[in-house]
Amino acid sequence: MKKHRLAFFMALAMSAFFMSGCSSARDTQEPSTPTEPAQTPSAPDTEEPTESQGDLTMNHTLTTNGGAEISLSALEHYTESEDAPAVYYLSDISPESMVEIYHALQWQPTGKVAVKLSTGEPPASNYLRPELIADLVQLVDGTIVECNTAYGGSRANTAMHYQVAEDHGFTAIADVQIQDENGSMTLPVENGTVLSENYVGAAFADYDSYLVLSHFKGHAMAGFGGAIKNISIGLGSSEGKSWIHSGGTTKSGFGGDQDAFLEAMGDAGKSVSDYLGST
Repeated sequence: MKKHRLAFFMALAMSAFFMSGCSSARDTQEPSTPTEPAQTPSAPDTEEPTESQGDLTMNHTLTTNGGAEISLSALEHYTESEDAPAVYYLSDISPESMVEIYHALQWQPTGKVAVKLSTGEPPASNYLRPELIADLVQLVDGTIVECNTAYGGSRANTAMHYQVAEDHGFTAIADVQIQDENGSMTLPVENGTVLSENYVGAAFADYDSYLVLSHFKGHAMAGFGGAIKNISIGLGSSEGKSWIHSGGTTKSGFGGDQDAFLEAMGDAGKSVSDYLGST
C-alpha cells in the first residue's frame, strides 16, 4: 500500500496544525519567527497568575474579540503535554504569510498532492480566495479537490460544481478534481462511536499527500466548521455526506439527530486521518 501523508492548515486564521486527533494546541503565543513554535511556561496550579510568577506568565494571555484578556492558566484544556499538536500563528493574512507558515511546518508532501478546500456555495458564501492561496498551492504542485454536496444547490451536480470552481477562480490557479464524480470508496472506521465505515470520493486514494486548507464558518448543526469538518463532511462523497449527517442511518437525504451527526463527523474525520497518516 502507498504511504499517504496529511497536513492540516487553518488558512483563514493563519494557524497550521500538526494533528493526530482532536487534542487542544499547546502553543498560542505569536512566535518571533515562524520556524519554531512559541514557548509557554508551565501552567500554575491557580487559575490566575500570582505576583511571584512574574511577567513571563502574566504575558501569556488570550484576548477575546470583546477585548477581555484571559490567562492561559485559566483555560480548562491548557496543556504542556509533548504529545499535544503544535500551533503556528501569523497575524498577517497574505499570500507571503501562507507560504512562510507552511515552511514553518517543515512538512514535505510526497507523490501526488491534493489540496482540500471548500469551493464555496454561490451566490454569497465564504471561501478562501484564490489569490490568497495560489502561491502555496503551486508551491506543492497541488490539485484542488472537493466532493459534491448532498443538499442540492450549485455543487450537487459534478458539471455544475466544476463551473462553480471556475467561477470562483480556482481553475485559474491549479487543476481541480471533484473526487466523487465517479462514485464513492469506503474507508473503515476503527472503534467508531456511531459509524463503522465512511464514504469518500472514489478518487480519494489517487493522491499520496493531502494539504488541508480550511476556513472557519458557521454551520447549522455543527455550530462552526473548520479542519475536522473539512476532512469529514468535506471529503465525504455525496452519499457519504448523507451518511454522516444522518449518523449512519441513510445514504440519501440531508438531516438527522444533532448528537449522532457530531459523533459521525468525528468518526469520519478519524477514518481519513487513520488512512492517510497524520503529520
